[in-house]
Amino acid sequence: MNILITGGSSGLGNSITACLAKAHSDATIYFTYHSSAEAAIEIEKKYSNTKAIQLDFKNEENLHTVIEKIASLNIDVLVNNAVTSLHKNHFHKTPVEVYGSGFADNVLPVIKLTAAFIKASRIKKAGKIITILSSAIAGAPLTGWAAYTAEKNYLLSLAKSWASENVQFNIQSNCVSPEFMDTAINKDLDYRLKEEMIKTHPLKRLLTTNEVADTVNFLVTASSHINGQNIFLNNGKS
Repeated sequence: MNILITGGSSGLGNSITACLAKAHSDATIYFTYHSSAEAAIEIEKKYSNTKAIQLDFKNEENLHTVIEKIASLNIDVLVNNAVTSLHKNHFHKTPVEVYGSGFADNVLPVIKLTAAFIKASRIKKAGKIITILSSAIAGAPLTGWAAYTAEKNYLLSLAKSWASENVQFNIQSNCVSPEFMDTAINKDLDYRLKEEMIKTHPLKRLLTTNEVADTVNFLVTASSHINGQNIFLNNGKS
């Protein structure tokens, strides 16, 4: 089995890469990184079945090169995890151009990579797509996350279409929507707000990246009857 994880060298991606590398020692785990070359090297040293691929979503030539590799690498599972840019601001304070650039940076590259994967998988009549979203797409998102939430909702709609349009080719498309995690992407959050989130959380702790990685691993080996689903990791909150 060959697995490709985008944004697999840091944060949640790092946990997913490590989890899958340990759980599937006979598989080759390809993971992309942008600027964290040192972290990528460390992962390759720690897990002999991992291979790093440099990928910059904003570099069209680089993106095209990776897309061209998907068929030749015989990828069986695609994990869409990478986020290139994250604009946090109130909707009324966000320039319209931000929504266009965010779509270009975070959504279009996923579309292009997934399209290439689906084309190759339809020939093999097998494949799994796992897309990382956010629990912010349900209920009330955090203040200032309008652009990010819109992008994730767009990917959710696409993921459902990928599932329904390719079921006859034994291709499954599922999503994982985790709640807030204490990762680098949230490093600018006021510590007082973070403490309040822990205090009011039913489990009195935040979700960990390892817990999300375990869910991704479940979908990697899950029955083909699990298709078009979005698994929320938010302790049952609506």
